[in-house]
Amino acid sequence: MRSISTSLTAVILTTLLAAACDRFTETSPPAATTVMSTATSAPVETVIPTDTPPPSMPKELTICQAEEPNTLFLYGEPSRAARNVLEAIYDGPIDVNEYQFKPVILEKLPSLTDGDAAVRQVPVTSGVKVANAEGALVDLAPGITVVDAAGQTVIFEGGEISMAQIVVTFTLRSDVRWADGTPVTADDSRYSFELAGQLDSPVRQWTLDRSLSYEVIDARTVVWTGVPGHQDTFYFLNFWTPLPRHIWGATSIEQLSSTEVAHKRPLGWGPFAVDEWVDGEYVSLVRNPYYFRASEGLPYLDRITFRFVADFQQALDDLLSGECDVVGRDLIERRVFENGDLAPLLEAADTGRINLVQSSSSEWEHLDFGITPADSVHRPDFFGDVRVRRAIAMCIHRERIAGEAFPYGAAELATSYVAADHPLYARDHLHYWDYNPSEALNTLDQVGWRDQNGDGIREAYGVPGIADGTPFTVTLLTTANSLAHERTARILAENLASCGIGLSVQYMSDDEFFADGPIGPIFGRQFDLALFSWMNDFDAHCGLYLSSQIPDT
Repeated sequence: MRSISTSLTAVILTTLLAAACDRFTETSPPAATTVMSTATSAPVETVIPTDTPPPSMPKELTICQAEEPNTLFLYGEPSRAARNVLEAIYDGPIDVNEYQFKPVILEKLPSLTDGDAAVRQVPVTSGVKVANAEGALVDLAPGITVVDAAGQTVIFEGGEISMAQIVVTFTLRSDVRWADGTPVTADDSRYSFELAGQLDSPVRQWTLDRSLSYEVIDARTVVWTGVPGHQDTFYFLNFWTPLPRHIWGATSIEQLSSTEVAHKRPLGWGPFAVDEWVDGEYVSLVRNPYYFRASEGLPYLDRITFRFVADFQQALDDLLSGECDVVGRDLIERRVFENGDLAPLLEAADTGRINLVQSSSSEWEHLDFGITPADSVHRPDFFGDVRVRRAIAMCIHRERIAGEAFPYGAAELATSYVAADHPLYARDHLHYWDYNPSEALNTLDQVGWRDQNGDGIREAYGVPGIADGTPFTVTLLTTANSLAHERTARILAENLASCGIGLSVQYMSDDEFFADGPIGPIFGRQFDLALFSWMNDFDAHCGLYLSSQIPDT
């Protein structure tokens, strides 16, 4: 899709509630009493406890969430509710925080500088699978454009050519054990790689397809080798999360996802292990005695219980009564979806009875212009002139949208598809189109969009490629069942109306909205304006905005 995006907001989504009290304060045992005996000539010190010291109270945390996990099988497409639990069962293997990567169960992250990652030159001939110059996987044949080992873009003419190949060595820590005490090995990571290859998942498949081999060197070392020509900035992440071959290895992939040892009680190496799963009620985890960070006093808790509470008000009541310590984001989202009324939550937070915790997510809302529609779409070229797009950007009150459209409170303004705290954020090289309706009106007048009949909608007069008198009336497509989108669309309609542009809104299901082209309206380039959210990862998706990404129709 060839479009210009006007970034609206970076949505604040990571939201949870915590009871504003400390349930984990431990009571010190009563002091002993010392007395002096007179039965002998020498004093004898005798310690007499006043009471038997009570046993230490277990430290427990109860998290209430709306949904029950669908599965705890790592490759069973776990839901968000399941991923909450999996975070406690596994640890890492690589964490990312503020765009910084940290090895958890690896000795270190491989790097080209240290030599545990390398780019080597390999000879390739016709028929060998390689990545071409655009990064797509192909069987090498004459006429295919590739990047050779010297970094030059060349056309393969047959015979043999030298290409670059990435080789990465991963080394596990020696102290990581499964929750049954068995060491986690490189072969467990290889087993995970094998399982992933038997499953159908587009996310995993991308890396699998670009993996030439994944070989075990010894008990703690595994080597990943990429296909020739594949350029991978994040090569150090190509480590496959270990899975317990000694427990699962004898079970077929068809049976594995439905067995209890994978589906409900998977073995992990993290701070907690599954103790009990009562369908429809809760999943309870207990401290893993073999956790490799136990010497640091971790985990701090003895037990975590995930309760399934479908009703928001019930969860809030349980939070206030102490039956829940934390209420998850999904319950708040469900409340918003049902009626948008978060008044009880906000009131409890204002009075200090609960703590409301929020943080910016990587999800951002943007408004896309349909600049070059598909050949089958016949409509005026409203957005071909960059001045019109700039005028619309100045018509939109983004601060108002950020403050009013999102039920969790004010969102952050986004000035780029890259977050402001991202290392690649081009702060000093961006141009900011601030809310400026008067300048927007002047710009539209200059282009030739004027309201001469006084109906409040501008018409084209002398606009290249558009018949005189054509009203500037367009349709906004967005996804249904989103309070944020409904509120944003309403503000957009008001903003554009004040600039003389008519806007109608059409709501669509996610499946219909994001359907593949040429049928889908977005990826089939069949829209005027489109409002939707997009998820950013730790890498900046620059490639999505190249001309080569325009869908063919």
